[in-house]
Amino acid sequence: MNQGTTIEDREGFAALLLRLRGKGSVPKALIAAFEATPRRGFLDGLYHSIAWSDRMLPIECGEAMEGADLQAAVIAALALEPGNRVLEIGTGSGFTAAVMARLAGRVVTIDRYKTLVEQARQRFEALGIANVVARQADGANGLPNEGPFDRIVAWAAFDSLPRFLLDQLSSGGTVIAPIGPEEGEQVVAKLTKVGSRFEREDIGIVRLQPILPGVAAVI
Repeated sequence: MNQGTTIEDREGFAALLLRLRGKGSVPKALIAAFEATPRRGFLDGLYHSIAWSDRMLPIECGEAMEGADLQAAVIAALALEPGNRVLEIGTGSGFTAAVMARLAGRVVTIDRYKTLVEQARQRFEALGIANVVARQADGANGLPNEGPFDRIVAWAAFDSLPRFLLDQLSSGGTVIAPIGPEEGEQVVAKLTKVGSRFEREDIGIVRLQPILPGVAAVI
């Protein structure tokens, strides 16, 4: 933790580590990337005291930041490597893109809300993170003209298996996305590209917002 952190922040991070270790081993590189990324800086001051909690926390545009435990589990499952090219669907606060940028080669993060994209850019710049590109775009179909990506992660749910993302992946690449109905629980699926098909491994249950087509006209 850097010198600007509070006792509250350090205690919150320590509690996160205990929860994660209770669920199994946690890659050291992931812990270091989380520790180097000040989560409070991605949240309204109201939520600084619970920044490292497993709660969904409100951000701008009526959206929410996923709990730290879920973010850590998903990023760990991506098994990022230094040269990887990553597509993130759902920039949100920008926290997960900032973490992944410390573990991968290049991250392209997209969101339907211009406000979120602009705020995330400012945060990346303030942290000196230069290998992230943030842009406003419709993530419902991925980024078909910019692949292939080695890893794709979505923070909003698809109602069915997003097979179209297969074409945007490099061979052996991985997609992690929630799949399931708009109302109720969804399964977080890890899909690995093998030839012209996916191998699927389910890694958890979540309740996230459905992916919305198009971009927001105003915010």
